[in-house]
Amino acid sequence: MRVDLKDKVVIVTGGGGAIGGAMAEEFAANGAKVVVTGRTKATLQAVVDAIRSRGGEASAVIADVGSRESAAAMIEETVRLYGRLDVLVNNAGINGGPEERKPIHEYSDELWERIINVDLNGVYYCSKPAILQMEKQGEGGNIINIGSVVGLTPLRLQCAFAAAKAGVFNLTKAMALELAPLNIRVNGIAPGSIMFEGTRKLFYADPEKAEAMMSHIPQHRPGEPKDIAGMACFLASEDSSYMTGTISVIDGGWICGYARDF
Repeated sequence: MRVDLKDKVVIVTGGGGAIGGAMAEEFAANGAKVVVTGRTKATLQAVVDAIRSRGGEASAVIADVGSRESAAAMIEETVRLYGRLDVLVNNAGINGGPEERKPIHEYSDELWERIINVDLNGVYYCSKPAILQMEKQGEGGNIINIGSVVGLTPLRLQCAFAAAKAGVFNLTKAMALELAPLNIRVNGIAPGSIMFEGTRKLFYADPEKAEAMMSHIPQHRPGEPKDIAGMACFLASEDSSYMTGTISVIDGGWICGYARDF
């Protein structure tokens, strides 16, 4: 997708992952200056190097979205590097592995608290200082919250992830209501099953598991990180200027309804 993001300053949290990295690269390809944030320097730097190799502008900033202090410092460092902030993409998130997926009465309290802190609190912690910076600039801005279809239609054995992502989407709408007078738009994206190394190991490397997963998806295939990246750039651009408080579902039709006959 090609939109006009020339000289916009964009933060992508969780920028070292597959979806985060794809978004960072797509923002840069559309002219933005991108701050790629996360907890692992090597993965962030790999994304930054890829962007710079194509002539884009990017920087890596270590940040933990589950910490108020670290989130605030991330915004400060972005402004120090580029003088402003136009777009915040709250993408960082975690979930429990297959061995940790249990019914609520057997679910780990520690895992619950960790997922809620990163996936939901992290959006709040990062957004507050970002909003204050955008308000100070007086030119509006954009916040894009990356959730999951699980925040709209829960899956079993993932109560913390389902609760956190549902919270992210209702928070997105609350923020949109409150921030419209400041010309700050807030939208969400709900990815379905997206192909990357983690989902490849979990589902798609095994033909039987892959078929079981795809049998629930009307388009009968996983999505790609670029599908999320294109929507993020559209939401950050003036091409979507009358959109705020929306949740864009990118899932191949997964949550439209039952994909089999009864």
